[in-house]
Amino acid sequence: MKTTALQWLSAAALLVAAASPALAQDLKIGYVNSDKVLREATPAKAAQAKLEAEFSKRDKDLNDAAAKLKAAADKLEKDGPTLSESERNRRQRELVESDRDLQRKRREFQEDLNQRRNEELASVVERANRVIKQIFDAEKYDLILQEVVFASGRVDITDKVIRILNTPPAPAGK
Repeated sequence: MKTTALQWLSAAALLVAAASPALAQDLKIGYVNSDKVLREATPAKAAQAKLEAEFSKRDKDLNDAAAKLKAAADKLEKDGPTLSESERNRRQRELVESDRDLQRKRREFQEDLNQRRNEELASVVERANRVIKQIFDAEKYDLILQEVVFASGRVDITDKVIRILNTPPAPAGK
């Protein structure tokens, strides 16, 4: 019984293997490296620059606040032996409170930045997907993949997608 099933599976595997080259010759497959598109395409770079401009002041303010907090902690450590216990405890409480406030602001900053990054990247991904669909239709692909482990340069159309994304859109009405 086992040998019959094994023979049947072997025969089926041979048939699939024999049919695969014939099928593969008829298929037109493409691959797009999404990470590369999001790193190198002009719209992705523009989105990154927009985010940096939008969040740079807030980031600088947080870094300045962290430097002030560190300076205050260093001063407390240096002055600690000469301070009264009540003054030392008061300064420690202020430092802990300031640190808690800074950590809260950092979390809020990171959440806001992540939300805006997701919004900007969604727009770029949407445009890239439209370009991929245009290539798919125009060049009559059977399959275009975006997430694969390995792909041959023969099927990689990433640079073509980036080139089209980097081309400014034609003015409306022309």
